Amino acid sequence: MTAPLTPHEQPPHEQPAHNPWHYPSAPDATADKTAGRKRRRWSKGDDDLDTQGWHAFLILVGISALGLLLGFLWERFAPRVALVVRGGEAWLKESESEDAISIDGTFALLGLAFGAVTALAVFLWRRRGGWPLVLGLALGSLIGAVVAWRFGIVLGPPQNVDERAAQLRDGGGLDAPLELKAKGALLAWPGAAMAVHLVLTGLFGPRDPEPQAPPPPTGGWQGWGAPTN
Repeated sequence: MTAPLTPHEQPPHEQPAHNPWHYPSAPDATADKTAGRKRRRWSKGDDDLDTQGWHAFLILVGISALGLLLGFLWERFAPRVALVVRGGEAWLKESESEDAISIDGTFALLGLAFGAVTALAVFLWRRRGGWPLVLGLALGSLIGAVVAWRFGIVLGPPQNVDERAAQLRDGGGLDAPLELKAKGALLAWPGAAMAVHLVLTGLFGPRDPEPQAPPPPTGGWQGWGAPTN
């Protein structure tokens, strides 16, 4: 009689019996970390925060400079409020004129157009977006609107209405200075920029990849009470 072989002395071609206490090996942690980094990089963009901050600064400066163009267009297309000289003083030529309201409306419409164009330009340049870019777009649009307001006033008729009226005879006409009475029109540009950028990002922005289920474990313990051969 020969003694039974120990597990270490079994021939290599014979497989050990199924061990119900054997747990499956843990999934590859390195692969999971790599996949997680890829998902985060795709969702947040390849640029780090410093690069996004630099791009946001460029957007802020560039859009703010566009306020000069908006101010020029506002001064060119806004209607004039006509004044007439009576007794050495300037009076409204038509007391019921709606030119003052039209001036505010012209600024608001130009602001809406500039907001849509700038939002589209920013989205096409940096499609993946990021909160620094959105912040740069919002602040740049607001600063650009203020620049347009002040620059348009400078380009418009002079502010010294009394001095100009004193130099004219009664019945003489002159234009009133350009004014923006409804200061809420300053929000037309940033409001339109935020709305259009949000819509473009929601419709055409990059999507996060769908999470993939881990592969089922192979071999090993299949659960308590699993049948054994």
